Amino acid sequence: MSDASDTCCHRILELYSGIGGMHCAWNSAGIKGKVVVAVDINTVANEVYQSNFPDTNIFNRNIQSLTSDEINGLKVDTILMSPPCQPFTRNGKLLDENDTRANSFLYLIKILEKLKNIKYILMENVKGFENSTVRDIFIKKIQQCNFNYQEFLICPTTVGIPNSRCRYYCIAKINHSPWHFKRKDEIMQCLPKQYDEPFTLDEILEVDVSDKFLLKDKFLKRGNILDICYRDCRRSCCFTKAYSHYLEGTGSVVTEANRDIVQKCYELANNTEVGSDEFIKALKGIKLRFFTPKEILLLMAFPKNYVFPDTITLKQCYRLLGNSVNVKVISELIKILFE
Repeated sequence: MSDASDTCCHRILELYSGIGGMHCAWNSAGIKGKVVVAVDINTVANEVYQSNFPDTNIFNRNIQSLTSDEINGLKVDTILMSPPCQPFTRNGKLLDENDTRANSFLYLIKILEKLKNIKYILMENVKGFENSTVRDIFIKKIQQCNFNYQEFLICPTTVGIPNSRCRYYCIAKINHSPWHFKRKDEIMQCLPKQYDEPFTLDEILEVDVSDKFLLKDKFLKRGNILDICYRDCRRSCCFTKAYSHYLEGTGSVVTEANRDIVQKCYELANNTEVGSDEFIKALKGIKLRFFTPKEILLLMAFPKNYVFPDTITLKQCYRLLGNSVNVKVISELIKILFE
């Protein structure tokens, strides 16, 4: 780290703060600094954030209500943010800059030149953002404001986390010091250092999990599309906000049974009609279940002492996690940003 990073106590503005993944990443990075204000319009996310970071000031506001004078008054030098991803997804109809959910980020881009104290920016978004018009607007603006920047498309598996969640990241700093790696004009697909291979799921899976997480018949009847994980797996699929509500493309399920038993159960099931009572009965023996919120938190590299308050429902937990970020990836990017 540079001398500046070692001696300076940075002041951070966390925008679209959600449940505090960026805050967790900052703490994990070990850089001196303080999240001065976190801003999010989601009251449920703010409740979770506050329970884990009771000393952080949270603004439950639309980001477009923040003026440049107000931000300057906070004397923050760093912005960490994860703007809404829906404008850049198929489910969001790929409306890009024409999606009203992009308005707050476009507003931030517009006022960036008025934010006199900002020296560091880290932004996360969904894979696909890199092909958007909003991305082009953002990059053009940070160039105009004399920021050096580097874009990444990073999956947690590349930093030792057994979960697929490829996301776009951009780190930028005011043009006063060089990067400590070879910057590329193209988007980088990995970080500048090497990491160990992903750990096994056994490290994060709970024991004696409640039966309420077992897949109900309505899900088992579609058991032919499940992505099944085991304790010795070093992978899992991306968990979305629809996890446990829909099956396809929302995340993996897990079983304590070994692969031979699972194969035999599926052989029995496949000798029946998919979705039939016999099909469901054949799969019940392997006790397929959803990952618990605690397990997903650990897969997303949240600290072990991170908790959801008892007031938050299971459905809300999954929705909040699906909208959150991978703490490990962002922590490593923060380290690179402040080298």
